[in-house]
Amino acid sequence: MSDGLFEAPGAEAVSEDFTPRGPAGGEKFAPLAVRMRPRTLDEVVGQQHLLGPGSPLRRLVEGSGAASVLLFGPPGTGKTTLASLLSQATGRRFEALSALSAGVKEVRGVIDLARRRLVHGEQTVLFIDEVHRFSKTQQDALLAAVENRIVLLVGATTENPSFSVVSALLSRSLVLQLKSLTEDEIRAVLKRAAADPRGLAGEYEIADAAYDHIVRIAGGDARRALTALEASAEASLDGKVGVELVEASVDKAAVRYDRAGDQHYDVISAFIKSLRGSDVDAALHYLARMISAGEDPRFIARRLMIQASEEVGMADPTALQTAVAAAQVVQLVGLPEAQLALAQATIHIATAPKSGAVIKGIGAAMADISAGKAGAVPPHLRDGHYAGAAALGNAQGYRYPHDHPDGVLAQQYPPDELVGTDYYHPTDHGYEREVGPRVVKLRRIVRGR
Repeated sequence: MSDGLFEAPGAEAVSEDFTPRGPAGGEKFAPLAVRMRPRTLDEVVGQQHLLGPGSPLRRLVEGSGAASVLLFGPPGTGKTTLASLLSQATGRRFEALSALSAGVKEVRGVIDLARRRLVHGEQTVLFIDEVHRFSKTQQDALLAAVENRIVLLVGATTENPSFSVVSALLSRSLVLQLKSLTEDEIRAVLKRAAADPRGLAGEYEIADAAYDHIVRIAGGDARRALTALEASAEASLDGKVGVELVEASVDKAAVRYDRAGDQHYDVISAFIKSLRGSDVDAALHYLARMISAGEDPRFIARRLMIQASEEVGMADPTALQTAVAAAQVVQLVGLPEAQLALAQATIHIATAPKSGAVIKGIGAAMADISAGKAGAVPPHLRDGHYAGAAALGNAQGYRYPHDHPDGVLAQQYPPDELVGTDYYHPTDHGYEREVGPRVVKLRRIVRGR
């Protein structure tokens, strides 16, 4: 699977043939995503945080940069597209390898070719797709060539290079993170493809609802969006493309999200309430609906982390750990495998004992702050690590709890206005059954009762 915006080149080294072409010749039979690959930086949609004037990536694409780069981001965000634009950079030859099929022999072959070109003043850009799949030995084979600028390396990866690329190669490269395209950016890509002569050339009448559905199932992936658009157009018998045709063409269950997005909010609301209500089966149902409809898995992971504290809290502190771990799996692995971790976190939260004490506690504290109850910090708790602190009475009389055999002693911690205020009220559910009596005892000691 390609990591870039469109199909990646194969394992064989390429140069002129990798340059994007118009619809003439063999390209007219190419997939829509390939035909619509941007030919200039101005045609690139998204990633403006990396393509501003004078940015390292823009300088590289325009032929004036000299740093090797690792492009890190989700599929369909433009990694291969940006690499293809390098083939047009002045004075550079372009070679491409795929880590799925290339070995050390192929890597050394390209480096030898680049070394011979360098003698004649020609610099070589080496693009490696899915560079995270290279073994340590294969990555080590690149080090000297990258360090001596025999090749200008451009690596594309969907995984965080900090975990998949050797440190020596990381230190010699710029790591640039690409972001998933926004809904507006995906819609712009689709509408350009629908009108452009290289694409559908305005031959299809595409309903707004169809655009909306493709945007949602794309999940920020431009290649997936264009593939869905092409499949839908090919299935149209009358030149019209509606949401029903899109649903049937992309071979997904008809999970309806209406134009206004009400179903999106209805389903996530039902998911949250099923977690809160401890209905594990309903929670899994709504999780499956969101995944099938192309909901961003990062959005689901964020909701699970919130629910772990809001609905479970200290009744089972490990629920938050599970939710955070699921979010990391989404980031490092991605779908479809990450759905297992999302399901595991869903099951954990739904079946865990429930407590709203965490959200009530911070809510009450925030309410007091909003009401102006933010008195002065007691002098003995103030910072004393500077000259003159003692003269101001700061940090004087502070009692160090670890000096006491029990590790806890009587001492005022809140401002005067809030002495005796209780924010946290543990329930008798799950782990809070043990926490509750401990909180009562700690308050009694600390407050000197």
